[in-house]
Amino acid sequence: MKILVVDDEKDVQFLFEQRFRKEIKNKEMEFVFAYSGEEAITYLNQHVHEAVLILSDINMPGMSGLDLLKHIKQKYSEPPPVVMMITAYGDAENYNTAMKLGADDFLTKPLEFSVLKEKLKAIY
Repeated sequence: MKILVVDDEKDVQFLFEQRFRKEIKNKEMEFVFAYSGEEAITYLNQHVHEAVLILSDINMPGMSGLDLLKHIKQKYSEPPPVVMMITAYGDAENYNTAMKLGADDFLTKPLEFSVLKEKLKAIY
């Protein structure tokens, strides 16, 4: 399963590679990283149908994760990627907006990687 992680914090890549070391080594999961909503769209346009799951931060400079979610759900329907939103702010407004825009799940930071792993394993 290819997973696109979108977050403006570059240390997220190291964190994911550490926490999913076994799954990466066993080729169960492959992670690709984008550091902005715009970079994520560029990746998706160049790699059609490759990302099965998208994990996106909400609060990013430039295009927010919610704007990215809206774009993804409008443009990429065949097959529709699963999009999980991640935020440090687990407030009702962000949650409700994300769900209205079509988010498949909503996670808060700091991420509980054991919970995330279970959710990812349920998908594939």
